[in-house]
Amino acid sequence: MTETREATTGRYVGRTVLITGAAQGLGLAMAERFAFEGASLAIGDLSEDAITDAARHIHESYGVDVTATRMDVTDSTHVTDWVAASRDRHGTIDVLINNAGIIRDNRIENISDEDWAAVVDVSLTGAFLCSRAVFPHMRNQRYGRIISFSSMSWRGNFGQVNYVAAKAGVVGLTRGLALEGARYGITANAIAPGLISTPMLESMNAEARTLLVGKVPMKRAGDPSNIAEGAAFLASEAASYITGVVLDIDGGISIGSSLR
Repeated sequence: MTETREATTGRYVGRTVLITGAAQGLGLAMAERFAFEGASLAIGDLSEDAITDAARHIHESYGVDVTATRMDVTDSTHVTDWVAASRDRHGTIDVLINNAGIIRDNRIENISDEDWAAVVDVSLTGAFLCSRAVFPHMRNQRYGRIISFSSMSWRGNFGQVNYVAAKAGVVGLTRGLALEGARYGITANAIAPGLISTPMLESMNAEARTLLVGKVPMKRAGDPSNIAEGAAFLASEAASYITGVVLDIDGGISIGSSLR
């Protein structure tokens, strides 16, 4: 969202939404989408300056309560403290969005131990630590939504075995959480974005970007707002009977190849 609007009397008034990796890109787009519908927000990111600026922007634009925290999703203590502080400040923890992720692409023989660990730790271990931390709060209130970010790459992608493994792991984590949370009114779902117009995509050279976009059946990249809308739906009451699924938001690229 680019325009400034007051928060509506929407679906998320009285709800608290926690989002990791929320300083820019998809995380910020989702934070704005939930703020537009009145949610209180607890947003975290590794960059203290960036997450503080994001929180200020959201509060000024939508008038909702926003807390910003510099946090490392791979650090169990950081995560536990963030969740506890968010619960104390906002009163409830209704939605967790595990968005933080990084890439360290290379062919397998060139992926270092450090690059393997970094990608798996942020995307998969981070999602586990955050989900584990919020689960008791959601179980006690018998309500919760956990949305974790996979990728179209979870099915396999050349030169990304670390990222593929992490994002496939997120799918497995999501399905396990869905089973454990169902009896307590907790749903767990994953979103698998395709090519989305984020700083990461825009940083590619024009030729490579055009080649990738040409593989999308819709022949265009998606917008961060497309992802934000998907997250807002999965976290809503309308999706209360949906759990353990992977929502592909990718312009059809996950369907497979076509001769035409």
